[in-house]
Amino acid sequence: MWFQSGRRRDLCAILYDAGELRGQKLKTRLERYYDVRIDPQSFYGTLQALVDAGHLERRTEGIYDVYGLTDAGVSRVESYYAWLTDRVESDKEQTREEQPHEQQTGEKQPAEANE
Repeated sequence: MWFQSGRRRDLCAILYDAGELRGQKLKTRLERYYDVRIDPQSFYGTLQALVDAGHLERRTEGIYDVYGLTDAGVSRVESYYAWLTDRVESDKEQTREEQPHEQQTGEKQPAEANE
């Protein structure tokens, strides 16, 4: 899988939603989502790995680095979303098939007549 980590996946998801963001703003959004402080060296290392892989582009705006998804990054986020949606939908379908009819519909099936 191209993400190789949840952090990479989540960074790309944030950028997919937001468009371009400065590095610090992106870090703040991820920290809010995780409700934990992220080590800056680790965070920027993750961004660099995504840039090196061709999923993010970095440009300089004044003194700030600004990050955005490349076309390849957008494509990967969308394919991951489709894959995840298929997993969730198939799990829901499987769960429905495994439930007794009464739980699925709220209706009781008629009892079979004993011969």
